[in-house]
Amino acid sequence: MQLDFFPSRSLTIYLAKMFVLRIIAMLAVLVLVLMALDLLSNTGKILAAEGNGQDELWKYVMLRLPQLISRFLPYSVLLATLITLVTLNQNSEVIAMKAAGLSAHQVLAPLLLTALVVAGLSFAFNERFVTRANASLKAWEGAQYGPIPEETGVRTNVYMTDGANILTAATITGTGTDISMQDVTWYSRDPNGKLAEQINANSASFASPGWRLQGVERFNVAAANTSGVDELIVGEGLTISQIELDSVDADAQGFFELSRSIDAYEAVGRRTSELRAKWWHKLSGPLSAFLMPLLGAVAAFGLARSGQLFVRAIIGMGLGFAYFVVDNAALAMGSFGGYPPFLAAWAPFFLFLFIGETVLIRTEE
Repeated sequence: MQLDFFPSRSLTIYLAKMFVLRIIAMLAVLVLVLMALDLLSNTGKILAAEGNGQDELWKYVMLRLPQLISRFLPYSVLLATLITLVTLNQNSEVIAMKAAGLSAHQVLAPLLLTALVVAGLSFAFNERFVTRANASLKAWEGAQYGPIPEETGVRTNVYMTDGANILTAATITGTGTDISMQDVTWYSRDPNGKLAEQINANSASFASPGWRLQGVERFNVAAANTSGVDELIVGEGLTISQIELDSVDADAQGFFELSRSIDAYEAVGRRTSELRAKWWHKLSGPLSAFLMPLLGAVAAFGLARSGQLFVRAIIGMGLGFAYFVVDNAALAMGSFGGYPPFLAAWAPFFLFLFIGETVLIRTEE
């Protein structure tokens, strides 16, 4: 019986159903509260754009909801774990299960299986909805919540280098020779690396070679004066392929699409550590839901009448939130090249997997 993780079909269904209902309830509470707070902070910006009204507010909600669901689903699993296990403990159901011969791992097995299914659904949800919502919302934010250009391939806040010079664009639309940039800034540096000139332009298009700026305003740093011209060509070293590569957004691409983008980066000798870390995290992020029952398991055991149940719940919550802190820190270090991408994405997961197992075995097995 100790080797059978699901000795009772009825018990497995009972625990899984209880767990799922609490996950849904906690996710709904978190998303509704956070969506309300987010909408309050951004309503002014949305309505500031000409012609925006209630429909645009609902559009923002629809684009923001998938992001919130994806981000806070693991938190919901953690809170649902604590509520489920504390309830079972207070009702002496854990004692009854252990008296029937179930080990701690067998008690947790239905929750772990349910969390694994949730992780799979989270991955599919991210691939199908979250990436598209990220791309649409970033494009809309780049357009200051105004009309988004109808051209395909909208990217926002793009940063490119041509030697010591820098070209930035608020939005980029189109592909190939039809690429168009809006709200463009060109920073020209002298041979000593100091800023010599800043050029602001309304738009830019491919000039083969270089990029033709239109509606130009030039600021000469040495002379401290400003002048304007209709057109100006800059960045002759910037090719179309560089523009397309520099506008890769890992959050707006799915797992397989991002893999192809990374291959394209590596083919031209570009640094891929940040993209690779986020690529791995597209797997480890949803799988973090599987850890939550294990980290919160400390709340399931120990006698409720001992007065330590609340302390155990706090410990379980602390372990869960510590994982999220370490995970975000490791991902940031991986993005800056401090950790290898695989280590940045997976080290927190395996570290807290071992911690959770150690705590469970030492205290209950």
